[in-house]
Amino acid sequence: MAKTLKIDQRLNSDFFPVGVATSSFQIEGGREGREASIWDTFCTKPGAVKDGSDGAIACDHISKWREDVDLVASLGFDAYRFSVSWPRVIKACGSVNQDGLAFYVALLNGLKERGLKAYVTLYHWDLPEYLEEQGGWLNRQTASEFAEYVDVVSKAFSGLVDCYATLNEPFCSAYLGYELGVHAPGKVGKQYGKKAAHNLLLAHGMAMQVLRRNAPDVTSGIVLNFTPYYAASLSENDQTAAKLAHDHHNDWYVRPVLAGCYPDILASLPEEERPEVHEGDLALISAPIDYLGVNYYTRSFVKECSQDYFDILPPAKGKPVSAMGWEIFPNALRDLLLQLHRDYDLPPVQITENGMACDDALINGEVDDPVRVQYLQDHMNAVAEAMEAGVNVTAYFVWSLLDNFEWAEGYLKRFGIVYVDYDTQQRVPKQSALALKQWLTRRKCV
Repeated sequence: MAKTLKIDQRLNSDFFPVGVATSSFQIEGGREGREASIWDTFCTKPGAVKDGSDGAIACDHISKWREDVDLVASLGFDAYRFSVSWPRVIKACGSVNQDGLAFYVALLNGLKERGLKAYVTLYHWDLPEYLEEQGGWLNRQTASEFAEYVDVVSKAFSGLVDCYATLNEPFCSAYLGYELGVHAPGKVGKQYGKKAAHNLLLAHGMAMQVLRRNAPDVTSGIVLNFTPYYAASLSENDQTAAKLAHDHHNDWYVRPVLAGCYPDILASLPEEERPEVHEGDLALISAPIDYLGVNYYTRSFVKECSQDYFDILPPAKGKPVSAMGWEIFPNALRDLLLQLHRDYDLPPVQITENGMACDDALINGEVDDPVRVQYLQDHMNAVAEAMEAGVNVTAYFVWSLLDNFEWAEGYLKRFGIVYVDYDTQQRVPKQSALALKQWLTRRKCV
């Protein structure tokens, strides 16, 4: 029997959408029906993906999408957040892949038929490889290419979308992909990270212009990931280090969007690390958005480090952690939302991703994941506490619907509330999914 979720009454209203999220490369498969992405290329590099896998098949959502959206509806969710694969829509020659576009139109119509709201992310890391060969996100022209792709998609999706996100987690694309090199395209160097970040944010600004023109009545914004940083001690040096980590990894992305400027650390960067900011860029990036998407998974402690100015520490011994090794600390989500509320003239906020990886096992046809159940309950209640303190949170999405291709981890980590047997493609709702279904069903009867 599913554990009963005890969720704050602020989230018990039908007017507060609760949904579940996925992304294209992680679940779709259907490699033969699209152009290559940077992740296809990255997966071929020895050691880039821990289990040597790729996204060629993944969860085969490209053929099983009807079953998957039936599952979303049957579990009682209000909304489905998914991303569009840019290389499935635009061919290397620049023409539109009509079959790829038709897949998403069918999916959107399927959601509408099932009474599910459609939250569409336009970029979730799978840049077409043909654009990477022209410089990728280090090439300012890629932002213009993105705007053209958004124009195609938003015209084709007219009347079918409830909410658009331009980008998902540009921090991961820029820092992990173009600075640390642990994500696609695997470039390494501090001289790349913030340049890629600026072009990503420029792409967001250009896409917002397109969405305002083609979908003026659709809620549109951007999704950023945040890690709250706490000083490892009360020392002034550690306090400064924590602020630096926040400026580099959080504020570098949200401040241009909400305040039209980069953090003060810009002036202290070596010349080769500074982005190329043209006149008018920041005005474009900071044009009003309808909401800010917040992705949250964990917090981190920071101490001073003379070499890199700050050192992000692993969780302390004995602290509860997910299968990713990330500390489980729900109150940091509340703290994050309150900090954003204090620091900015904050638009409405959506919690666009929140969830955890567990070492799930299918036993006698069931998956018992009590830690995930507790995680979701505690984090939703942390959101409610932030709402009580004045933060305008308007939606919450669980990551993820399905176990899937977890980027550089391959298929080793399971974030889904639905278990996927990758050999048979069988889907089995975990206890967390059943607990959510019970709560969502009860919520609709109040």
